[in-house]
Amino acid sequence: MSKNGQTNAGAGGLLRGRADCGAMYDVRFKTWLEKGGRFILSAGKAELLHAVEKEGNIRAAAKKLGISYRHAWEMLLRVGKAAGAPVIKSERGGKQKGNTGLTFAGRELLQAYDSGKRKLERSSGPWLTVDGIIESGGKVLLVKRGRPPFEGRYALPGGFVESGETVESAVLREILEETGLRTRISQLAGVYSDPKRDPRGHTVSVVYELKVIGGKLKGGDDAAEAKFFLISRIPPLAFDHDKVLREHLARRK
Repeated sequence: MSKNGQTNAGAGGLLRGRADCGAMYDVRFKTWLEKGGRFILSAGKAELLHAVEKEGNIRAAAKKLGISYRHAWEMLLRVGKAAGAPVIKSERGGKQKGNTGLTFAGRELLQAYDSGKRKLERSSGPWLTVDGIIESGGKVLLVKRGRPPFEGRYALPGGFVESGETVESAVLREILEETGLRTRISQLAGVYSDPKRDPRGHTVSVVYELKVIGGKLKGGDDAAEAKFFLISRIPPLAFDHDKVLREHLARRK
């Protein structure tokens, strides 16, 4: 809802969240543009404004959306009335004679709506994660996942960055929680952002190389086990961690 005359915007859509158990849930929503508590624009009307702007003609825009010319015209009039100014204009002379476009008020409304829609869409991902590469004596530290996805498979220790937390703090915390080891960051190993790297949704992982400075090795949090594997005997890994580790070893050589 709007407050103090500010304009709020959004669109019908989908938010995807991760529960503590690792399962994914979809939350569907409908939102709209309003100003001063007065409804102005919803998804259908915004789509019509976009079509008018692109086609330069109300009749062509209505046909594209599968609605009648009369219905499209009435929708545009209602938006203009709610906004307090016309949202379309017709060119009566020159090369653009007969064309219909958006007024300044119409473009301003559509820009506010689209901007709000993008903000809502970004809230459904991508999510920021961290992973750690820890080597010792020709071995690399892996954890066995105790939860879906990839339950029972090994992976690099890591997890989601929490609100208000830096990626550096997150990787130290996740490794301590999953392995019982206190570590120090050596250097950045890379950033991995393939939208398909995690079946739960789009995640972006910041990967660090770290050194152990204390603690006792033990599996914890959602890791069923934590152990060092010989680099020559690494099992198939979860997510894209095979690629992450392969590229790390290639850089080291």
